[in-house]
Amino acid sequence: MRLTYLLAVVAAVAPAIALAASDDFAQVSPSDLNPVPLAVLERAVVRGDYPSTTSVLIVRSGKLVYEHYFGAGSVEFLNNTRSATKFMTTLALGAAISDGAIPSEHALAFAYLADLKPFKNDTPSKEAITLQDMLSMSSALACDDGDDDSPGNEDKMHAQQNWTRWAVDLPTMQGYARDSSGFGPFRYCTTNAFLTGQVIQKATHVPVDRYTEQKILRPLGISKRHWSYSPSRETMTGGGLELRSRDLAKLAWLVASDGSWQGKQIVPKSWIDAALTVRRASRPNQNYGYFIFEGGYKTACGEIPVWYMAGTGGSQILVLRELRTVVVVTRMAYKLRGTSIQTADMLEKYILAALPCANN
Repeated sequence: MRLTYLLAVVAAVAPAIALAASDDFAQVSPSDLNPVPLAVLERAVVRGDYPSTTSVLIVRSGKLVYEHYFGAGSVEFLNNTRSATKFMTTLALGAAISDGAIPSEHALAFAYLADLKPFKNDTPSKEAITLQDMLSMSSALACDDGDDDSPGNEDKMHAQQNWTRWAVDLPTMQGYARDSSGFGPFRYCTTNAFLTGQVIQKATHVPVDRYTEQKILRPLGISKRHWSYSPSRETMTGGGLELRSRDLAKLAWLVASDGSWQGKQIVPKSWIDAALTVRRASRPNQNYGYFIFEGGYKTACGEIPVWYMAGTGGSQILVLRELRTVVVVTRMAYKLRGTSIQTADMLEKYILAALPCANN
């Protein structure tokens, strides 16, 4: 394929969908992106290299400079990015701390759930669990979504009528101990994020879905959304919040902009800094902050550390604060293995390869 054809493809696609007035990003305009990798990306997705991809968006310096939809994706489509929206709970907790409803992430989580006592399997290590322990996936709860036999595996929670009752009654990890940094071992556990949402609800005296809408979604102009609930109507704050791709980009841009949106501070910069601080190693070459991952990604300028929200199915939402850039990739390949590696491959080959170097 000739270069002139590739450039024509990108020129035709990028401005094809005008932004609605309520979308708040500047209109798509010529950018400093390299269009060639993006044109090749579109062919690769259509060819089936990255199954069930529904959208790719890039925001730079507050402008939506690339937007393309595939398959079922569209501007108004509500994406279920699964665990990628765990970070919404981090933002809501930051708002609750800023409001004074919770003193800090060092507060004892189960103290806010005391109305549910007595807890089954109550231990000193359960009583000592802090919100920071939950945010960093290093709490004492015997909970590991990667282990089907774990008492707190997420799939076992979904089968319950009352998720909170089940979660507070979980046993704690045998031999749990904190290291010299004060953190226990990393185990990915959706129950941590769900219980954090319940703590926010108890502390603010507002249903956590409504509180999140009031403090985060509404200030960003996000009105279309779909929450997931337990059979007893408890809000799932461990993922599954369905949002449009542009609204996922708004959330990422809020983080890239140190918690501010259109000149208004939505959550404190200090909270964004805390959330984007490495707390635990989650696997080789990958770290974890507060319900968000960090890892090295190859770009046109070499490998750089990138913070990203990720979920089953292959969705990833990247925040590159230093490059004033965010990237949204939504996928629905829920039944396939290795989708996170696939998406990383897509990002490095085509999307991050299109970004100019930081000093350009």
